[in-house]
Amino acid sequence: MEVTARVVDITTLETDAIVNAANQSLAPGGGVCGAIHRAAGPELARACAALGWCPTGEARLTPGFDLPARFVIHAVGPVWRGGGAGEAALLASAYRSALQLAVDHGLESIAFPAISTGIYGYPLELATPIAVNAVRAGAPASTVERVIFACFSPEVERAYREAGVTA
Repeated sequence: MEVTARVVDITTLETDAIVNAANQSLAPGGGVCGAIHRAAGPELARACAALGWCPTGEARLTPGFDLPARFVIHAVGPVWRGGGAGEAALLASAYRSALQLAVDHGLESIAFPAISTGIYGYPLELATPIAVNAVRAGAPASTVERVIFACFSPEVERAYREAGVTA
């Protein structure tokens, strides 16, 4: 499995799936979630509404609609509460659940944002090693050949580099 990180708009990637840093209601939100919903078109919100909701640490799949990606995997990460409320386990679970959906659907390429590090407040320097380790741990049983950590800024890309991901 090739794992890379780069500064890129996740909504422009031509991968089998992109991951949305979703909320439990799967409703359009701000940040990367809002950008994905805007780029995918209104059908995405309708598909999410039909799914209902998604617990923290889990993921759900919808078509990509107007996105270059075939699918959107909606992964719900935890809100940062200081680190003592099981946040690390829930964040790792969100990444594993998203990767498992990709495997279940025979997908070969997937792009992840830095789940929970925006409005949910998870510290970037703590979240990135969890993300990288969760994805790499799922690699042996995976159909996924290419993982991109789509970074919003050079600072985010640097955090992934420090967690051992190459360009």
